Amino acid sequence: MSDTCQILIIYTGGTIGMMADPVSKVLRPINFEQIMDNVPELEKLNCRIKVHSFDEIIDSSNMNQEIWGELAGLIEKHYNEVDGFVILHGSDTMAYTASALSFMLENLDKPVIFTGSQLPISAIRTDAKENLMTAIEIAKAKKYDRSRVPEVCIYFDYKLFRGNRSFKYNSSKFEAFRSPNYPILAESGVHLRFSVNDIRPSEGQPLVIRQKLESDVAVLKLYPGISPKVVENILSADVRGVVMETFGAGNTSTDDWFVNLLKSAIDNGKVIVDISQCKVGTVELGRYETSKQLKDIGVANGYDMTFEAAITKMMYLLGQYDDPATIKELIETDLRGELTVS
Repeated sequence: MSDTCQILIIYTGGTIGMMADPVSKVLRPINFEQIMDNVPELEKLNCRIKVHSFDEIIDSSNMNQEIWGELAGLIEKHYNEVDGFVILHGSDTMAYTASALSFMLENLDKPVIFTGSQLPISAIRTDAKENLMTAIEIAKAKKYDRSRVPEVCIYFDYKLFRGNRSFKYNSSKFEAFRSPNYPILAESGVHLRFSVNDIRPSEGQPLVIRQKLESDVAVLKLYPGISPKVVENILSADVRGVVMETFGAGNTSTDDWFVNLLKSAIDNGKVIVDISQCKVGTVELGRYETSKQLKDIGVANGYDMTFEAAITKMMYLLGQYDDPATIKELIETDLRGELTVS
């Protein structure tokens, strides 16, 4: 391999690194050397590949903020040595990890590309090889000696998504991810085409790692007929942040008991952010009577954030700030391309 560029692959686990047990047929994790054996094409890349494998391979269902902190630390440690990063990760929580790292990596000017697969790399019809090869191609892509995509992204099934705009929508198709409220950043076909106008430019500032997260965040998902007891139990939890999933454009019940419970929680220092249960569209507080009261009592507008972005952004802000007013203001602010203020 040539030394013209260097890419660090961080192997955390996931389906991409699985192989069926010859007897039980149960999928079991393999080490990265076995992955490399299945992709001899890596030797043809005009790039030097460095690898860091987690000592204990992680099922992405066990992902947590400590592992996110470890990933951020690895990126910081190797930041000046490599041109970009590819993180192999289970698809189930990939959008959460990508969203979290987008907030933790301030002033990022190198690609951090998450990828994985729906079928193990050893499977005949695997999607793993293309995902891995193209993720590396994107991570090393430069123009005028600058990275083409200085963002935290997800590459899957020929498409590159902004990480904090993505969610896993399908567990049985190769097209596992979608980004309904933001365009794809690149598409792979015969040529690799970048959507230049949709990619966030580098700030040109030194990388700052924000590893402190507060994971104690409550989730209030509304449904018709939700009772005062359920809402009160959630809002009375010993947490400082609540992500509230509402109907349509941010609408909720207008019953006095509901609004009063929200107001009491906010008055007691909780930050409540309103995001829609709809995958497409945005929250418009005040557009309907059913959301005007939310705006009046101080519920934060989550606009078009995904659930994954909203929950990790709340964790990030709670870890950085104590003042509820500051957190509310920043929840409503576009920090890393995660929302569109409308």
